[in-house]
This record gives sequence, C-alpha cells and structure tokens, in this order.
Amino acid sequence: MRISADNIGMASSSLCLVHCIMTPFIFIAQACAASCCAESPIWWRAIDFLFLTISFIAVYFAAKNSSKKWVKFTFYILFGILSFLIVNHHTEIASLSLFWLYVSAFLLFALHLYNKKYCQCIDNCCEI
Repeated sequence: MRISADNIGMASSSLCLVHCIMTPFIFIAQACAASCCAESPIWWRAIDFLFLTISFIAVYFAAKNSSKKWVKFTFYILFGILSFLIVNHHTEIASLSLFWLYVSAFLLFALHLYNKKYCQCIDNCCEI
C-alpha cells in the first residue's frame, strides 16, 4: 500500500472515530472511586488534538493533489466542522450531540476514499 495523504487521512479519521466511540465505554467499564472520574484524563483528551493535527496535514496534501475543485473545498469545510466539533466537545460552547462529530469524521474518511479513487492528479496537473 502506497503511503499517501488520503491513506493517512482515512487512517486518522478511522482511528479518531474509534477513539470517540470507545471513550464512554472505557470510562464506564473502569472501576471508579465514589467521588471521581466523570471526566477522562487529560492525556486521553489530548489524543483528539493529535488526530486533528494529523487530519489537517492529510487534508492539506490530499486537497493539494486533488483534481476536483469541489473536493478540495469540501475537504476544508469538513475539516473546519470537525475542528469546531472537537473544540466544542472540550469547551462546551454549544450543546451539540456527539453524533455530529461521528458524522463529520466519517464523511472526512469517505471523502479521502473518494479522492483516492476518483480525483488523483496525473502529470502534476494540480500544481496550479
């Protein structure tokens, strides 16, 4: 398998989605003292921002090498939505369901998959 921005983006989006889905189960299953642990440890929450950083790098290079303008635009829109939802999840600016975070991570994964299959540049046509 060739390492490309789309492969990295799909891996990052998938792992982010698994991380988000598994978090409640891990902390529910964990035996907690009577007065603790409604919140996950800082290192666990920091993983969100690690995925976000990796995702930005993958989006940047995938969009740069995509042959379709709408795909480039959609990459940045989905990344912006995902970024907002992750920051919102940590700061609770608005009361939003985690469902939207899952949807945006999945859509970013799907767009990387689409881009990999249908939007690859040939002969540096995307350098413009």
